[in-house]
Amino acid sequence: MANLYSHEEPYDQGMLDVGDENQVHWETYGNPDGKPALVAHGGPGAGCNPRSCQYFDPDRYRIVLFDQRGCGQSKPPASDPATDMSYNTTKCLLADMEQLRQHLDIDRWLLFGGSWGSTLLLAYAEQYSDRVSEIVISPVTTTRQSEIDWLYEGLSRFLPKAWEQFRAGVPDHNSDDNIVAAYARLMENSDSEVRIQAANRWCAWEDAVVSHETDEDEQPFSSGSLNWRLSFVRIASHYFSNGAWFDENQLLRNADQLTGIPGVLVHGRLDLAGPLKTAWELDRAWSDAELIIVDNSGHIDDESMRMHIREALDSFAD
Repeated sequence: MANLYSHEEPYDQGMLDVGDENQVHWETYGNPDGKPALVAHGGPGAGCNPRSCQYFDPDRYRIVLFDQRGCGQSKPPASDPATDMSYNTTKCLLADMEQLRQHLDIDRWLLFGGSWGSTLLLAYAEQYSDRVSEIVISPVTTTRQSEIDWLYEGLSRFLPKAWEQFRAGVPDHNSDDNIVAAYARLMENSDSEVRIQAANRWCAWEDAVVSHETDEDEQPFSSGSLNWRLSFVRIASHYFSNGAWFDENQLLRNADQLTGIPGVLVHGRLDLAGPLKTAWELDRAWSDAELIIVDNSGHIDDESMRMHIREALDSFAD
Protein backbone atom coordinates (compact mmCIF):
# COMPACT_ATOMS: atom_id res chain seq x y z
CA MET A 1 0.00 0.00 0.00
CA ALA A 2 1.38 3.41 -0.98
CA ASN A 3 2.27 5.40 2.11
CA LEU A 4 1.15 8.91 1.18
CA TYR A 5 1.59 12.08 3.21
CA SER A 6 -1.06 13.87 5.26
CA HIS A 7 -1.60 17.61 4.93
CA GLU A 8 -3.32 20.30 6.92
CA GLU A 9 -5.30 23.20 5.47
CA PRO A 10 -3.47 25.57 3.08
CA TYR A 11 -1.21 27.99 4.90
CA ASP A 12 -1.96 30.70 2.35
CA GLN A 13 -4.39 31.33 -0.51
CA GLY A 14 -5.70 34.13 -2.65
CA MET A 15 -7.11 35.37 -5.94
CA LEU A 16 -4.72 36.60 -8.64
CA ASP A 17 -5.99 39.15 -11.14
CA VAL A 18 -4.63 37.89 -14.46
CA GLY A 19 -6.41 40.37 -16.71
CA ASP A 20 -9.27 39.87 -19.18
CA GLU A 21 -11.60 40.25 -16.15
CA ASN A 22 -10.34 36.87 -14.87
CA GLN A 23 -9.19 36.01 -11.36
CA VAL A 24 -7.31 32.79 -10.67
CA HIS A 25 -7.65 31.10 -7.29
CA TRP A 26 -4.46 29.68 -5.76
CA GLU A 27 -3.47 28.02 -2.48
CA THR A 28 -0.24 26.79 -0.93
CA TYR A 29 0.47 23.81 1.33
CA GLY A 30 3.43 22.30 3.17
CA ASN A 31 6.54 24.21 4.20
CA PRO A 32 6.70 27.90 3.18
CA ASP A 33 10.50 27.50 2.99
CA GLY A 34 10.39 24.17 1.16
CA LYS A 35 11.15 23.29 -2.45
CA PRO A 36 8.53 25.00 -4.66
CA ALA A 37 6.25 22.70 -6.68
CA LEU A 38 3.32 23.58 -8.93
CA VAL A 39 0.43 21.16 -9.49
CA ALA A 40 -1.43 21.45 -12.82
CA HIS A 41 -4.86 19.83 -12.60
CA GLY A 42 -6.55 17.87 -15.33
CA GLY A 43 -9.68 18.33 -17.36
CA PRO A 44 -9.29 20.87 -18.69
CA GLY A 45 -11.79 22.40 -16.31
CA ALA A 46 -11.70 19.87 -13.46
CA GLY A 47 -10.29 22.29 -10.86
CA CYS A 48 -7.54 21.62 -8.35
CA ASN A 49 -7.84 18.87 -5.73
CA PRO A 50 -6.01 19.12 -2.38
CA ARG A 51 -5.55 15.33 -2.56
CA SER A 52 -2.69 16.05 -4.96
CA CYS A 53 -0.69 17.29 -1.98
CA GLN A 54 -0.56 13.79 -0.51
CA TYR A 55 2.29 12.87 -2.85
CA PHE A 56 4.54 15.60 -1.43
CA ASP A 57 6.51 15.55 1.82
CA PRO A 58 5.01 18.59 3.64
CA ASP A 59 8.26 19.20 5.49
CA ARG A 60 10.30 19.50 2.30
CA TYR A 61 7.90 20.94 -0.28
CA ARG A 62 6.06 24.20 -0.78
CA ILE A 63 3.12 23.00 -2.87
CA VAL A 64 1.18 25.42 -5.08
CA LEU A 65 -2.28 24.51 -6.39
CA PHE A 66 -4.39 26.70 -8.65
CA ASP A 67 -7.73 26.57 -10.42
CA GLN A 68 -7.33 27.21 -14.13
CA ARG A 69 -9.55 29.87 -15.68
CA GLY A 70 -13.27 29.29 -15.45
CA CYS A 71 -13.23 26.39 -12.98
CA GLY A 72 -12.96 25.71 -9.26
CA GLN A 73 -12.94 28.97 -7.33
CA SER A 74 -11.53 31.03 -10.19
CA LYS A 75 -13.76 33.76 -11.59
CA PRO A 76 -15.82 34.19 -13.69
CA PRO A 77 -17.08 30.58 -13.79
CA ALA A 78 -17.47 28.86 -17.13
CA SER A 79 -20.79 27.49 -15.86
CA ASP A 80 -22.19 31.01 -16.38
CA PRO A 81 -23.14 31.31 -20.07
CA ALA A 82 -22.21 35.00 -19.93
CA THR A 83 -18.55 34.13 -19.32
CA ASP A 84 -16.50 34.93 -22.43
CA MET A 85 -14.57 31.81 -23.41
CA SER A 86 -12.36 33.68 -25.88
CA TYR A 87 -10.25 34.59 -22.83
CA ASN A 88 -9.80 30.95 -21.87
CA THR A 89 -7.06 29.41 -24.03
CA THR A 90 -3.84 27.47 -23.51
CA LYS A 91 -1.87 30.66 -24.12
CA CYS A 92 -3.84 32.39 -21.35
CA LEU A 93 -3.22 29.54 -18.89
CA LEU A 94 0.52 29.54 -19.57
CA ALA A 95 0.65 33.28 -18.92
CA ASP A 96 -1.36 32.77 -15.71
CA MET A 97 1.12 30.17 -14.46
CA GLU A 98 4.06 32.45 -15.09
CA GLN A 99 2.28 35.39 -13.45
CA LEU A 100 1.52 33.19 -10.43
CA ARG A 101 5.20 32.19 -10.15
CA GLN A 102 6.20 35.86 -10.09
CA HIS A 103 3.41 36.72 -7.65
CA LEU A 104 4.62 34.06 -5.19
CA ASP A 105 8.26 35.17 -5.65
CA ILE A 106 9.38 31.72 -6.82
CA ASP A 107 12.56 31.44 -8.90
CA ARG A 108 12.18 27.86 -10.14
CA TRP A 109 9.66 25.16 -9.36
CA LEU A 110 9.04 21.48 -9.91
CA LEU A 111 5.99 20.72 -12.07
CA PHE A 112 3.56 17.89 -11.33
CA GLY A 113 0.37 16.89 -13.13
CA GLY A 114 -1.36 14.37 -15.32
CA SER A 115 -3.80 14.02 -18.20
CA TRP A 116 -4.60 17.58 -19.39
CA GLY A 117 -2.30 18.80 -16.60
CA SER A 118 0.50 16.88 -18.31
CA THR A 119 -0.09 18.81 -21.55
CA LEU A 120 -0.21 22.15 -19.78
CA LEU A 121 2.97 21.70 -17.77
CA LEU A 122 4.88 20.38 -20.79
CA ALA A 123 3.85 23.47 -22.77
CA TYR A 124 4.91 25.68 -19.85
CA ALA A 125 8.26 23.92 -19.46
CA GLU A 126 9.03 24.24 -23.17
CA GLN A 127 8.28 27.97 -23.03
CA TYR A 128 9.85 28.72 -19.63
CA SER A 129 12.48 26.00 -19.30
CA ASP A 130 14.75 28.16 -17.12
CA ARG A 131 11.96 28.33 -14.51
CA VAL A 132 11.53 24.55 -14.17
CA SER A 133 13.66 22.36 -11.89
CA GLU A 134 12.07 18.93 -12.49
CA ILE A 135 8.87 17.42 -13.93
CA VAL A 136 6.76 14.48 -12.72
CA ILE A 137 3.85 13.38 -14.93
CA SER A 138 1.17 10.73 -14.43
CA PRO A 139 -0.51 9.95 -16.78
CA VAL A 140 1.03 11.43 -19.94
CA THR A 141 -0.93 13.26 -22.64
CA THR A 142 0.04 15.91 -25.19
CA THR A 143 -3.53 16.69 -26.43
CA ARG A 144 -2.72 16.13 -30.10
CA GLN A 145 -5.72 16.07 -32.39
CA SER A 146 -5.11 12.35 -32.84
CA GLU A 147 -5.38 11.88 -29.06
CA ILE A 148 -8.61 13.89 -28.93
CA ASP A 149 -10.06 11.90 -31.84
CA TRP A 150 -9.16 8.65 -30.09
CA LEU A 151 -10.77 9.66 -26.78
CA TYR A 152 -14.08 10.87 -28.22
CA GLU A 153 -14.51 8.70 -31.32
CA GLY A 154 -11.85 5.99 -31.64
CA LEU A 155 -12.77 4.43 -28.31
CA SER A 156 -16.24 3.68 -29.68
CA ARG A 157 -14.89 0.30 -30.87
CA PHE A 158 -14.40 -0.72 -27.22
CA LEU A 159 -17.48 0.98 -25.75
CA PRO A 160 -20.09 0.88 -28.54
CA LYS A 161 -23.18 1.19 -26.32
CA ALA A 162 -21.82 4.08 -24.28
CA TRP A 163 -20.59 5.85 -27.41
CA GLU A 164 -23.96 5.42 -29.10
CA GLN A 165 -25.52 7.25 -26.15
CA PHE A 166 -22.79 9.91 -26.34
CA ARG A 167 -23.40 10.26 -30.08
CA ALA A 168 -27.16 10.56 -29.50
CA GLY A 169 -26.51 13.76 -27.56
CA VAL A 170 -25.77 15.55 -30.85
CA PRO A 171 -28.52 14.34 -33.21
CA ASP A 172 -27.45 16.72 -35.98
CA HIS A 173 -23.92 15.31 -35.95
CA ASN A 174 -22.81 13.65 -39.20
CA SER A 175 -19.69 11.84 -40.32
CA ASP A 176 -18.21 15.06 -41.71
CA ASP A 177 -18.65 16.92 -38.42
CA ASN A 178 -16.48 16.69 -35.32
CA ILE A 179 -18.47 15.36 -32.36
CA VAL A 180 -16.44 17.42 -29.89
CA ALA A 181 -17.17 20.62 -31.81
CA ALA A 182 -20.86 19.68 -31.86
CA TYR A 183 -20.84 19.39 -28.06
CA ALA A 184 -18.97 22.70 -27.79
CA ARG A 185 -21.79 24.37 -29.73
CA LEU A 186 -24.39 22.82 -27.43
CA MET A 187 -22.56 24.20 -24.40
CA GLU A 188 -23.01 27.71 -25.86
CA ASN A 189 -26.75 27.24 -26.39
CA SER A 190 -28.99 29.86 -24.77
CA ASP A 191 -31.30 27.14 -23.41
CA SER A 192 -30.05 25.94 -20.01
CA GLU A 193 -31.71 22.53 -20.44
CA VAL A 194 -29.76 21.96 -23.65
CA ARG A 195 -26.50 22.77 -21.86
CA ILE A 196 -27.35 20.55 -18.89
CA GLN A 197 -28.28 17.59 -21.08
CA ALA A 198 -25.08 17.97 -23.11
CA ALA A 199 -22.97 18.18 -19.95
CA ASN A 200 -24.62 15.07 -18.52
CA ARG A 201 -24.08 13.01 -21.68
CA TRP A 202 -20.44 14.11 -21.93
CA CYS A 203 -19.80 13.17 -18.29
CA ALA A 204 -21.50 9.80 -18.79
CA TRP A 205 -19.06 9.10 -21.63
CA GLU A 206 -16.08 10.10 -19.49
CA ASP A 207 -17.33 7.74 -16.78
CA ALA A 208 -17.65 4.92 -19.31
CA VAL A 209 -14.05 5.42 -20.48
CA VAL A 210 -12.66 4.78 -16.97
CA SER A 211 -15.38 2.36 -15.83
CA HIS A 212 -13.01 -0.62 -16.03
CA GLU A 213 -10.81 1.13 -13.44
CA THR A 214 -13.49 2.09 -10.90
CA ASP A 215 -16.00 0.38 -8.64
CA GLU A 216 -19.23 -0.66 -10.34
CA ASP A 217 -21.31 2.26 -9.04
CA GLU A 218 -18.59 4.91 -9.09
CA GLN A 219 -19.16 7.84 -11.45
CA PRO A 220 -16.28 10.29 -10.95
CA PHE A 221 -17.57 12.74 -13.58
CA SER A 222 -21.35 12.47 -13.36
CA SER A 223 -21.26 12.72 -9.56
CA GLY A 224 -19.87 16.27 -9.70
CA SER A 225 -22.21 19.16 -8.88
CA LEU A 226 -24.25 20.71 -11.68
CA ASN A 227 -22.03 23.80 -11.80
CA TRP A 228 -18.93 21.59 -11.85
CA ARG A 229 -20.31 19.54 -14.77
CA LEU A 230 -21.29 22.64 -16.73
CA SER A 231 -17.88 24.28 -16.22
CA PHE A 232 -15.94 21.10 -16.91
CA VAL A 233 -17.73 20.20 -20.14
CA ARG A 234 -17.86 23.76 -21.46
CA ILE A 235 -14.12 24.21 -20.91
CA ALA A 236 -13.12 20.71 -22.11
CA SER A 237 -15.20 20.89 -25.30
CA HIS A 238 -13.92 24.44 -25.94
CA TYR A 239 -10.28 23.34 -25.68
CA PHE A 240 -10.63 20.06 -27.52
CA SER A 241 -12.70 21.50 -30.38
CA ASN A 242 -9.79 23.87 -30.94
CA GLY A 243 -7.09 21.22 -30.66
CA ALA A 244 -5.93 23.09 -27.52
CA TRP A 245 -4.43 25.57 -30.02
CA PHE A 246 -1.49 23.25 -30.71
CA ASP A 247 -0.06 22.02 -33.97
CA GLU A 248 -0.08 18.24 -34.22
CA ASN A 249 3.01 16.83 -32.47
CA GLN A 250 4.03 20.33 -31.30
CA LEU A 251 4.96 19.30 -27.77
CA LEU A 252 6.89 16.25 -28.96
CA ARG A 253 8.62 18.22 -31.69
CA ASN A 254 9.75 20.86 -29.17
CA ALA A 255 10.84 18.38 -26.51
CA ASP A 256 14.46 19.43 -27.02
CA GLN A 257 13.52 22.51 -24.96
CA LEU A 258 13.27 20.14 -21.97
CA THR A 259 16.93 19.12 -22.21
CA GLY A 260 18.57 19.43 -18.81
CA ILE A 261 15.28 19.10 -16.91
CA PRO A 262 15.02 15.74 -15.10
CA GLY A 263 11.64 14.08 -15.54
CA VAL A 264 9.71 11.00 -14.45
CA LEU A 265 6.78 9.72 -16.52
CA VAL A 266 4.44 7.24 -14.82
CA HIS A 267 1.88 5.64 -17.13
CA GLY A 268 -0.50 2.70 -16.91
CA ARG A 269 -0.27 0.11 -19.65
CA LEU A 270 -4.08 -0.34 -19.53
CA ASP A 271 -4.89 3.36 -19.96
CA LEU A 272 -7.71 3.54 -22.52
CA ALA A 273 -8.20 7.30 -22.25
CA GLY A 274 -4.55 8.02 -23.03
CA PRO A 275 -2.81 5.05 -24.64
CA LEU A 276 0.80 4.32 -23.66
CA LYS A 277 2.13 5.28 -27.09
CA THR A 278 2.21 9.00 -26.21
CA ALA A 279 4.26 8.42 -23.06
CA TRP A 280 6.61 6.18 -25.07
CA GLU A 281 7.08 8.85 -27.73
CA LEU A 282 7.71 11.58 -25.16
CA ASP A 283 10.29 9.42 -23.38
CA ARG A 284 12.15 8.93 -26.66
CA ALA A 285 12.04 12.66 -27.48
CA TRP A 286 13.09 13.84 -23.99
CA SER A 287 16.57 12.58 -23.15
CA ASP A 288 16.36 13.44 -19.44
CA ALA A 289 13.08 11.62 -18.80
CA GLU A 290 12.55 8.20 -17.21
CA LEU A 291 9.44 6.27 -18.23
CA ILE A 292 7.88 3.94 -15.68
CA ILE A 293 5.22 1.67 -17.18
CA VAL A 294 2.79 0.23 -14.61
CA ASP A 295 1.48 -2.99 -16.11
CA ASN A 296 -1.90 -3.40 -14.40
CA SER A 297 -2.86 0.29 -14.12
CA GLY A 298 -4.97 2.60 -16.25
CA HIS A 299 -5.73 6.34 -16.39
CA ILE A 300 -6.76 6.81 -12.77
CA ASP A 301 -3.99 6.57 -10.20
CA ASP A 302 -4.04 3.36 -8.20
CA GLU A 303 -1.78 2.01 -5.46
CA SER A 304 1.05 1.12 -7.82
CA MET A 305 0.99 4.44 -9.64
CA ARG A 306 0.74 6.40 -6.38
CA MET A 307 3.81 4.61 -5.06
CA HIS A 308 5.87 5.52 -8.14
CA ILE A 309 4.68 9.14 -8.05
CA ARG A 310 5.55 9.53 -4.39
CA GLU A 311 8.96 7.93 -4.89
CA ALA A 312 9.73 10.29 -7.79
CA LEU A 313 8.74 13.36 -5.77
CA ASP A 314 10.72 12.13 -2.77
CA SER A 315 13.78 11.74 -4.97
CA PHE A 316 13.52 15.37 -6.11
CA ALA A 317 12.67 16.82 -2.70
CA ASP A 318 16.22 17.92 -1.84
